[in-house]
Amino acid sequence: MARAIERIERDLAMLEEAIRAIAAELQSAYTVYLTLLGEAVRKQLILASYHLCTQGYPENFLKLSLNQRQKLQQAIRQLGKQLSEELITYMNGEIVTEEENEGNETEEEAVTENPKLNPPDSSNPVEIAKWQNHLEELTQQALKKVSRDTNVLLQQADILPKKVPEPILEAAAAASEAAAEVMPGPPNLLNLVIEIDNEQDEEESSLTQIMTINLRLGEIEFADATLASSRKQIRNILVQLQKLGREYQKKQRERSIAEAEAAWRSSWYED
Repeated sequence: MARAIERIERDLAMLEEAIRAIAAELQSAYTVYLTLLGEAVRKQLILASYHLCTQGYPENFLKLSLNQRQKLQQAIRQLGKQLSEELITYMNGEIVTEEENEGNETEEEAVTENPKLNPPDSSNPVEIAKWQNHLEELTQQALKKVSRDTNVLLQQADILPKKVPEPILEAAAAASEAAAEVMPGPPNLLNLVIEIDNEQDEEESSLTQIMTINLRLGEIEFADATLASSRKQIRNILVQLQKLGREYQKKQRERSIAEAEAAWRSSWYED
């Protein structure tokens, strides 16, 4: 029985080594992906803003002075730049081994100083999967935030109608239930028909069509072949990680059973 446990331990050690290698490959792939995504978002944000100002609200855009237009364009570029820089910060914390992680900052300290990702144990496939899911959530939240911030900026510049409250803009960015009708249009833009109450007569309301920025990860990847290829590489790595994870859990189960059987035999005695 002791030999069986030793064999299982050796198998687990080999699997952990393979998982650490996959974890490093996944981190490297995400570093490349997020760098490419940042550049793609900057381009798509500018393109979506161009469509909104020239096709959605051309009259409002023409009312701006040259200086106002340039300031608006500069502010939009700055939002894209900030997002690009933020995406890279997600990878500042490397995936570390359990031993290395013991001396790191606590989770509370990490959230205070850098509310991003807490590095997982690189030999634990479950922790790596949680890290990856959190990374994806942060990415989606970042796209939602830059969409909202751009819509607010456009509203402050009198491009988007001010009668549409900010909560509606936030809801539009998430394609929420506030939209009565969603119509097809250019990528990363959302055409909505919403019902707005009449300020003079509370019983009356009118249907208003609005166009808002709504950056979508799928559309951004679709428009950039290099980014799409990077995403495909991540998917392939995740498939390998899932396979190793299943093998790892199976071996852990085998070890628990073998140790339990050995413990049973060591404590058993005949009456």
